Amino acid sequence: MGAIALAALISIALVAAGAVPVAAADDSKVKAATRQVESGAKKLGEGRIGDGVEETAKGIGNTVAEGAKFTGEKLKEAGKSAEPEAKSAWRNVKEGASSFGASVKHFFTRLFSR
Repeated sequence: MGAIALAALISIALVAAGAVPVAAADDSKVKAATRQVESGAKKLGEGRIGDGVEETAKGIGNTVAEGAKFTGEKLKEAGKSAEPEAKSAWRNVKEGASSFGASVKHFFTRLFSR
């Protein structure tokens, strides 16, 4: 494996490890996968190319997979927290339309009752 390919692999691993948002949800699996990437990179640095490449590649895959799961959980939580506001906004629009309709009716009733 060439030095450029090895450097590219390590760069991808570090970008993938850093691309995962950190929040209140359980991110322990993401952190474990990131540590696996770091461990593989250390093996590469020690000259254990075969072991290092294998562990780094597995770590990258695990980091991406666990990061996607974690991000999905966070998006689901965000959607649930926004739900009451969305219902409230729709209720306001609906009530506003009813109020507008009553105002229009009142206007024309007064206009033609004179």
